[in-house]
Amino acid sequence: MNNFLITMSGAAATDADAAMGGMSIFTMIIPLAVMVLIFWLFIIRPEKKRTKEMQNMLDNLEVADEIVTTGGIVGLVVSVSKDTVLIETGSDRTKIRVLKSAIAKCNTEHEAPAEEAAPVKSKKSNGKTEIK
Repeated sequence: MNNFLITMSGAAATDADAAMGGMSIFTMIIPLAVMVLIFWLFIIRPEKKRTKEMQNMLDNLEVADEIVTTGGIVGLVVSVSKDTVLIETGSDRTKIRVLKSAIAKCNTEHEAPAEEAAPVKSKKSNGKTEIK
């Protein structure tokens, strides 16, 4: 009879452990998901934004823009090709060809393209349209 009670209490304990085991897996997944979300919000998303801004800056390089390379060379853009940029630097007007990937930043501010600019208001007076 004692063996039967010990076996029954062991079976009951196994059922309780199984229920708790399922619960412990769930409680382990939630913190892991929260950590992945935090990692994405603070590391991956800002890096994608920086990469997009950098690519946009490289695509919009124009002649006469002032740029800074990753090596610290400051110069004016003389010509732009697909992968390289010819810059003029120094008082002796030295020309250096650098890869676009070596450009750290562009110090020249560009105006917004016509599509992104604010719409121009027009005023009609005496059948004439004046654009301000």
